[in-house]
Amino acid sequence: MRNIHLPVWLGARALPRPATFVALFTLAVLPRTLLITVLPLEALTFLGSAQKVSVLYLCVSLVGLCGSLSIPWLVHRLRRRWVFSLGALSMASAALLFTFQVFPAFVAGMVFHVFAVASLEISLNLYLMDHVPRRELNRFEPLRVFFAGSAFTLGPWLGVYVRSHLDHGAPFALTALAALVLFGYFWFLRLTENPVVAPMKRLPPKPLVYLPRFFGQPRLRLAWVLAVGRSAWWSMFFIYAPIYAVTSGLGEVAGGAIVSAGSACVFLAPLWGRLGRRFGMRRLLVGGYVAGGLTTMAVAAIAGAPWLGAAALLLAAFATGSIDGAGNLPFLRAVHPLERPEMTTVFATYRDAAQLAPPGVFSVLLRFFELPAVFAAGGAALLVLSYYARFIPRRL
Repeated sequence: MRNIHLPVWLGARALPRPATFVALFTLAVLPRTLLITVLPLEALTFLGSAQKVSVLYLCVSLVGLCGSLSIPWLVHRLRRRWVFSLGALSMASAALLFTFQVFPAFVAGMVFHVFAVASLEISLNLYLMDHVPRRELNRFEPLRVFFAGSAFTLGPWLGVYVRSHLDHGAPFALTALAALVLFGYFWFLRLTENPVVAPMKRLPPKPLVYLPRFFGQPRLRLAWVLAVGRSAWWSMFFIYAPIYAVTSGLGEVAGGAIVSAGSACVFLAPLWGRLGRRFGMRRLLVGGYVAGGLTTMAVAAIAGAPWLGAAALLLAAFATGSIDGAGNLPFLRAVHPLERPEMTTVFATYRDAAQLAPPGVFSVLLRFFELPAVFAAGGAALLVLSYYARFIPRRL
């Protein structure tokens, strides 16, 4: 009897459901979050100042942007499953490089890390759009953010805690293990590609061809700009909140706790998603950008009192977290099915742009001003984006 039911079980395993992608997104986020607070603190140890850390992140993000734009070629040559696998193994390789505790290996590890994040995100989004119907995306996206939030809540604190209390290399070992678990679970699922949506015989267009095509579409351009703003704020939070904790005397573990507690705000994503469906995603995003901007600017005003500054950071994370209720829905609803691989690749550069913009701007600011200027500039940027959020279609 078991032999009779085994093929049926194997067939059922190969049928991806929305819950499958929720689990995959969560597992893909976990190894990243374990290092999200550790890496800026490691960089601060090597370089000694927040301004130099900003320059390092800027350079690594430039390399990561080039890697992201090469992924369509990799998808064409290797297929999605191998690009996903390469991303998971690159994450594990980055963790190994970090254990050497020398600056050249650290820089190389950051490059591997950025490439891994891009590979995983792009390939996962392509699988997602192949297998989750468009009508279900409104419900899926808040759930994805909600469950990925569990990794963002645990990872930043856990990485710093084991680094401080167990061993310097402990967070890197945990990251490598999580990446290998992701790799094994992905191959266990045996995900397939949709040959109608993503025909592999078609040559991937060159970046200079599909970049103008993407930014020539107003809805895609708006979705990208808003995603850059949302992701840039979190990049600022993940890099400079732990640096603020250390430089203000709160300590490394407190910095990890601030990042974890702020990240826990994404657990409200389903609530924000329901409010968005009821009152409109446009109203949700406009309100989120305004509230996030004002509270982030408040951090700069009271940064001289460390615990008050930490509390203001958490309040800003709560306000900005409302933006995650919509997630990437403006893009997912706007992209044409036959352009998904190319347009997804371009859209995914919002993450690279969000990693480029904060350290690029802040490396200049920090040459003339103290660390609170970072939060003042970040809040002002969200207020500007609240204006552009007004152009989101009403029916979204």
